[in-house]
Order: sequence, then C-alpha cells, then structure tokens
Amino acid sequence: MIYRSKAPLRIGLAGGGTDVSPYCDLYGGAILNTTVSLYANANIEPLQQDVIVLEAADRGEMAEYAVGNQLPLDGKLDLLKGVYNRIKKEYDLPLKGLRLQTYVDAPAGSGLGTSSTLVVAIIGAFAEMLKLPLGEYDIAHYAYRIERQDLNLAGGRQDQYAATFGGVNYMEFYENDKVIVNPLRIKSEYLSELENNLVLFYTASSRESAAIIKEQQKNVHEKREGSIEAMHQLKEQSRMMKEALLKGRLDEIGEILDFGFEQKRKMAANISNAFIEEIYEAAKNAGASGGKISGAGGGGFMMFYCPGNTRFKVIKALEKFGGEVKQYIFTKNGLITWAV
Repeated sequence: MIYRSKAPLRIGLAGGGTDVSPYCDLYGGAILNTTVSLYANANIEPLQQDVIVLEAADRGEMAEYAVGNQLPLDGKLDLLKGVYNRIKKEYDLPLKGLRLQTYVDAPAGSGLGTSSTLVVAIIGAFAEMLKLPLGEYDIAHYAYRIERQDLNLAGGRQDQYAATFGGVNYMEFYENDKVIVNPLRIKSEYLSELENNLVLFYTASSRESAAIIKEQQKNVHEKREGSIEAMHQLKEQSRMMKEALLKGRLDEIGEILDFGFEQKRKMAANISNAFIEEIYEAAKNAGASGGKISGAGGGGFMMFYCPGNTRFKVIKALEKFGGEVKQYIFTKNGLITWAV
C-alpha cells in the first residue's frame, strides 16, 4: 500500500506579511490569497526493512535512518524529519520501516509557500496512513506548530491554511493563533479574467525569507511607525482586493497591487532590490497596471496584472531577464489524500 497526498501552492493577492507575529497578535492581520495548479506531493510506502528512507525527489536528496529514533534536525531534509518526529511523538506510529518521498512543483524560496505546503502534504500522507481524525483547521495549525515551534522557522500563517483549504480565501489572523478562513464566492467569469490577466514570472532567483521576516518582526517589536503603518495599509489592501473581486471591478486590481507593492517596500529592507525594480518597471512600461513580489520578497516569483490584451507584451518584455513565465490555473481544492 502507498499513501499519497498533494496540496496546492498559493499566490498572495493582498495583505502579505500581516499574518506574521507579533503584528497579527497586536493588531490583527488579513490576507487574500488563491491556490494554483502547482503542488507539493508526498508519498509514504511501508517497508519490510527497519529503516526510514527520506527522499526529496525534486532536489535529489536522500537519507536513511534507523527505525525507533527521533530523526536529527541537521539542516538536511528537516521539513520531512520535523513532521515524522512530531507524528511519531504524538501518535501511534508503527515501529516499522517506511519511505517518505516528496516532490514540489516550484523551487524552495520562490515565494509560493513551498515549505509550508510541503509540510501540509506530508501531514496529509501520514493522516491517510494512520487514519488520523484531523480536520482542515487541525492540519493547518499542526503544520504551523511544526514549522514555527519544532523547526524554529520564521514565517507567517497563511501558507498552511491556503494549502489545506484551497480556493480563493480571505483570511483573518488574531492573537493566540486564532485564524478564520472565509472562502469567497467569486463569479466564474471574474476568476477567469483574473486568471487570464495575472502573469506569474519566476525571476530565476530564490531567497531566504527568514532574514526578511525576522527584520519585519523586529520592526514591530521596536514599534517603528513606518513599518507598522505599511502593514496597516497592507491589511486595508486585502479588504480593497476582496471588494474588487466580489464586485467584479477587475480594472482596479492592478492599482491595488501597485499600492500594495509600494507599502511592502516599507516593511523591511531587502524586500526589493535593483533587479526586482528593473523587472517591475519593464512590466509596467509594457502595459501591466501593477504587480507584486510573491512571498516575503527579495526574489522568487513576481506577478503582474495585465489588463486587456497586454499580457503578451508584458511576457515579451520579461524575456530579457532570463526567468520563466509559469503557466497555471486557479484551483478549488486544497489538500487531497488517498491510498493505492
């Protein structure tokens, strides 16, 4: 028997960064995101041998360990180890061998929530194998605890919930880890137009988001007004984006994204850089009405809203930067698990 799962990556449309503590604990955060047809996949195969085999197939990494021990967190395949260790500690994981294999459709550090989505997928595969009674909120919060507490990885909360729930969601974040996921009922023609007009561009550079996020957290701790006010504005941006999508005012999307990018630059240093600014200007000169960096910033994916038929000129303008325009569609489903 093989136990499988897949969870979708996400693109954040508005409010990015307001899901990170301590901001959301003090002021409340709000984000609007949607999942896309890029996935984190996990497979668990029980083995006859008494070994734990971990493999990240997309990265060409593999390691073997003896059954019965907590796996060492040493910087190699730690996301896989973190989930295994937590499941083994809290649930009746059989003392038998297994192979845990993963694959992600986007590079780590690319700004689409790859790490958190992978953790959700791995939890899903274990939940399928062990028949764990975990609901959507349970799995998302479980993933958050593993990343933030067990692995001490800096970050927010939106990725785990997007991967678990799927679809277009307006999410609210409060103190004491309270999260409310509000699925949005957006007309299919509005979503189709949004999907057509959003160009997702991989800059061919990844980044370590932790340093950027830690600076953002430090700015809130130290009550730096410029950074905090920018986060307030990004929270308002999420409300603006929600209203525009629900009412079909798609001509406003680019301007709302542009407003958000202006605010995001103020949250922390290194969110943008000369290369990102050059790409952004080239896209706008070619017809994009706005855009943003996906995730914490510093590199990875960018996206641009291209009204009318400007997407083709924008894509052409981006060619000189040596990245890749990624094809995708929006998805309605979150985490899916099954056995074969």
